[in-house]
Amino acid sequence: MKVEIWSDIMCPFCYIGKRRFEAALQQFAHHQQVEVTWHSFELDPNMETRPGQSIHELLAERKGVSVAEAKRMNDHMAGVAQEVGLHYDFDKVQPVNTFNAHRFAHLAAAQGRQDAAEERLFAAYFTEGLNIDDADTLTRLGTDIGLDADAVRTMLASDQYAQEVRVDEYHARQIGVRGVPYFVFNDKYAVSGAQPAELFQEVLEKVWDEFNPQPVPTVISGADGPACGVDGADC
Repeated sequence: MKVEIWSDIMCPFCYIGKRRFEAALQQFAHHQQVEVTWHSFELDPNMETRPGQSIHELLAERKGVSVAEAKRMNDHMAGVAQEVGLHYDFDKVQPVNTFNAHRFAHLAAAQGRQDAAEERLFAAYFTEGLNIDDADTLTRLGTDIGLDADAVRTMLASDQYAQEVRVDEYHARQIGVRGVPYFVFNDKYAVSGAQPAELFQEVLEKVWDEFNPQPVPTVISGADGPACGVDGADC
């Protein structure tokens, strides 16, 4: 089974959705036969990396509320994250442009480390308050997950994987993605948002059953003999 996930590192629901999906996948009997692919999605492609600005200030600016109210909103989100075992430290979060982080994830994908890259980026952003648009930071995160430091630096100094990010975003527009996280199962079923693990589990079971139907034996004409019915009839 194929599962594709569009997400952005700066999206708090994307990390929560990752945890809820993982919880469902862990309970899924065929989890080893599920191939998960992450796709890039920028919530704000024009976002500027502004060191020194807090995420509370940015949210207040965008929502038209006070910084105190924005902090309350972020505190609520941190509570939701805590329910799935995540620690969000919004006091440390640095608002950044995530384009380079997405390129980093594509580099990791090319070396079979995509999920590790997504996990490391989310933790760096929401928990550690790191600048994930910074080349030195991304290089260090790369070595954390087993990537070659020189390969990361070389990629960041070029336009490598820029096209891959744009293709992901184009594909998202083509299939009508309006927000993230966005999960697509076997190119047929979509789940939008950080849904409960129970819903993800239902979808996994439904898609598996549909694409892997159990064969129903055909009864050969004239080859049916005396038998007991399920309600005991004819016995």
